[in-house]
Amino acid sequence: MFKSLTRVVCTAARISSGTATASTSRGLEQLLRPALCAPSSVTYRPFTRSIWMLCSSGSSSGSRPGLLSSSRGIPSLSCGCGGLHTEGDKAFVEFLSDEVKEERKIQKHKSLPKMSGEWELELNGTEAKLSRKTSGEKVTITFNVNNSIPPSFEEEAQQGEKPSETEPDILSSPNFVVEVTKQAATQSLVFDCHYPEDEVAHGEEEEEEESDIFAIREVSFQPTGESDWKDTSYTLNTDSLDWALYDHLMDFLADRGVDNTFADELVELSTALEHQEYIKFLEELSGFVKCQ
Repeated sequence: MFKSLTRVVCTAARISSGTATASTSRGLEQLLRPALCAPSSVTYRPFTRSIWMLCSSGSSSGSRPGLLSSSRGIPSLSCGCGGLHTEGDKAFVEFLSDEVKEERKIQKHKSLPKMSGEWELELNGTEAKLSRKTSGEKVTITFNVNNSIPPSFEEEAQQGEKPSETEPDILSSPNFVVEVTKQAATQSLVFDCHYPEDEVAHGEEEEEEESDIFAIREVSFQPTGESDWKDTSYTLNTDSLDWALYDHLMDFLADRGVDNTFADELVELSTALEHQEYIKFLEELSGFVKCQ
């Protein structure tokens, strides 16, 4: 009787062990079947783990932490652009939005001011071109508003003086190139001009005489229609130029409408264009950070 009972217990144990082994084998078979027994007509992607699975907290019981949990500081994706979206980005966008509103409030010109003297304006981004024709000549002025705002040096208030409540106006004073072309000539006379930081008149200083607000830096002949300045052409530098010759060059420009009045209007036009491009840049930067 005891032998019979022992035999029954052993048989039950073998059956239980075999059932567990079969169950384990079937489980492994289910895991390996997609890779080993997939039909040839279907292409399976390599095993990867989605960002959602990596960032999830694990099973429904919450016992298994995610590999990329929020505690690791990895920002989540909030739109389909594929860019990062952090709290810093959100604060940056809010700042840019306020900045654009403030810049629009202080914007002096909603549209670009016109130049007197029948100048035609062409724009290409930050580059501007003014041109006019008169008596068989064509005068073209080209300038770019990039890096056209001189650095501002704030002077410290002396003891007992109150700091100025109004900030100085930001003015754009770009370098500009004047090209004078004659119909029968194959070369153009080109002037490289700029606004000096300190307006100093050439020649003897006279209080009654109005000083020039712009200056000629270089003069050269260049092939007509060429956009690039050729280094092989002789360039006259005005740093060591005779004052009489320099004055004649300035008079030559003034006779063609490039004088102090023109220079003042150019600063106003360039300032308006630079401010317009600055606001546009802030708006594009905001859209880029927001991933729009």
